[in-house]
Amino acid sequence: MDEELLYAVDLSDPSGEFEPASELLNALELDFSSFFDRENCTVRHTVYALSMEGARENCARLSAALEEWKEFGVELTMGEIFTIAKSEWAEAWKKYFKPIAISEKLLIRPSWLDDEPLPGQKVLEINPGMSFGTGQHATTNYCLKCIDRFAGQKKSLLDAGCGSGILAIAGALLDYGPIDAFDFDPEAVTVSAENASLNHVAEKISLSVGNAADWQGRKEKYDLVCANILGHLLIAFRFNIVSWVAPDGVLVLSGILDRDFDKVSAAFAEVGMKEVERFKDKDWTSGIFTF
Repeated sequence: MDEELLYAVDLSDPSGEFEPASELLNALELDFSSFFDRENCTVRHTVYALSMEGARENCARLSAALEEWKEFGVELTMGEIFTIAKSEWAEAWKKYFKPIAISEKLLIRPSWLDDEPLPGQKVLEINPGMSFGTGQHATTNYCLKCIDRFAGQKKSLLDAGCGSGILAIAGALLDYGPIDAFDFDPEAVTVSAENASLNHVAEKISLSVGNAADWQGRKEKYDLVCANILGHLLIAFRFNIVSWVAPDGVLVLSGILDRDFDKVSAAFAEVGMKEVERFKDKDWTSGIFTF
């Protein structure tokens, strides 16, 4: 039986930074992995498809996007389509993910590792598949720390743009409830459901496919909302996003390039929310907002 293949194209990034291009690729709903090529001192982003036709469609979308991305300081060079065995890919990318201690209460651990937690520390096992969200990225990590910080103070939680489901699962392990999560990508919702089952919290999380432009949650608004979404989308959909937050609730905005954060903060001030904290890590800034 022939081994199943993936059809891939490489994007080379000489900046040495993972995050900006990763966020933009994620916004295009592309399946990809990234690693640092030490020999050539570049970051390599590899975009995958299940067929040659899909790979060609990816190349067409990337070609159209590369010029626009220069405005974000991201300049990539695209190579030719090549094939890789799916089993080879599945094992190769695992070496780039390590356990992360969010606090004494929460440890994020890839599902294939067995690092021991501290006494009383909850373990969140994550298998990202080809979806975004392992806790490694600065924006996801900040959201995790906020969920950890407000545990016991806030109850209901919304994870907007759930990716791998890591934020919703962290909330379930730290006794939030009820918990809702959605993503525009059906594959991300599938991976989130698998990860929720892996962590034995599937019954605590309501997952759905949806878009921040018009998604409607429970009648009761949420005590904590984490919106890990690109800055221009946060601004565009701010009226709907604000509608999710309880009067005494907390809104965490993440996934924002540093140069865009002031614009995001001003846009949310226009709809009645005030910035109470901001956190910068490399090229990314996140923040906490309240009414």
